[in-house]
Amino acid sequence: MRVFISFLIFLLGATASAETATVAVARNFEPTLRTLAEHFQEETGYRLKISSGSTGKLYAQIVNGAPFDVFLAADQARPAALESTPHAVADSRFTYATGRLVLWQPAEESMNADSLHSAGLNTLSIANPDLAPYGAAAQKLLSDLPENKAFSARIVLGEDVGQAFAFVRTGNAEMGFVAKSQVLGLPAGDRGAFWEPNPTLYPPIYQDAILLRRGAKNEAAVAFLAFLQQPDTQDRLREFGYDTP
Repeated sequence: MRVFISFLIFLLGATASAETATVAVARNFEPTLRTLAEHFQEETGYRLKISSGSTGKLYAQIVNGAPFDVFLAADQARPAALESTPHAVADSRFTYATGRLVLWQPAEESMNADSLHSAGLNTLSIANPDLAPYGAAAQKLLSDLPENKAFSARIVLGEDVGQAFAFVRTGNAEMGFVAKSQVLGLPAGDRGAFWEPNPTLYPPIYQDAILLRRGAKNEAAVAFLAFLQQPDTQDRLREFGYDTP
């Protein structure tokens, strides 16, 4: 993949003039991407235009011709599906991060595995498992619990993990399964408490990137995918709560 990106940069060097790339990004990664975009612009002079949403909805938009150059999904399935179509550049897909799921409650000072079984818990927010990989991970974790049926009546469903996070932050849900990166992205005084379940309790949230056909001749898009794989960038991703390849 790195050789492929480097070759594209070489080909584009003398001909491409685009300075902005439009990136479709899964909601969980949006805050991290906005920080990375600043570093990317400082290093290269290129800019990113960011459009975020659930992975499922962004995929549908791409298939229907949305003008994106790069797709940063929260799963592997959608980028893989695009790879064999005219919508994406073959052999450009790679895993840029692995997401971590946490149970979060901003009003608490500490949490553990027993927090999920609180007798007073009335509302639990998760992302839509049909659209959002973090929702599918939360659903799998809950489905393996003996009291799964009791949880189903308490769930407040967000369209994506961004909305699930917002439900908890605004008090419309008492706690919720969200991305670890979302919590770490808050000011320290606003983070409350979270419990991080063992990753073996849910399917790995491998997040793949892919260069879309529209971005194949966009210098900024190709440079950004190379930037995303640099060791310094990978270090930043770990600081934001992701695992890296």
